[in-house]
Amino acid sequence: MAFPQRVTIQTADFDLGAEVAALRASDARIGAVCSFIGTVRDRNDGADVASMELEHYPGMTEKSIEAMIDEAHKRFDILGVRVIHRVGLLQPLAQIMMVAVASAHRGESFQACEFLMDYLKTQAPFWKKEQTPEGARWVDARVADDAALARWGISASNA
Repeated sequence: MAFPQRVTIQTADFDLGAEVAALRASDARIGAVCSFIGTVRDRNDGADVASMELEHYPGMTEKSIEAMIDEAHKRFDILGVRVIHRVGLLQPLAQIMMVAVASAHRGESFQACEFLMDYLKTQAPFWKKEQTPEGARWVDARVADDAALARWGISASNA
């Protein structure tokens, strides 16, 4: 049994507790759920950040994330995945995104959650622009993010 909607791109905030409860309710075999929430920091690369704006290509972004969830299902013994990513203007402390992965045992859900996060940081088609005291700047993937993805056998050169 699969969770009905695996990927949502939205402007509204989300409730991790409600999302995990819905994911768990979908399959009685689930014994573990690993989740990750990304939030907007007030500093990045040594500069103050007043806000962050995220953009995406509707349809393409969801399709890309769905494909990586399919890959996670091939690599790990997982039972369900839920990814929510926000777009639009966000302030420091706001939740940007969440990944929740369900499995029978914790190890698989931890690994799959980390795999999906490494993908989202480097390959998902999102564009982030920060507002700093020096003006707006686009945020690029970091070399460390590419290296994290490479440990899964996926090459990237974003930084």
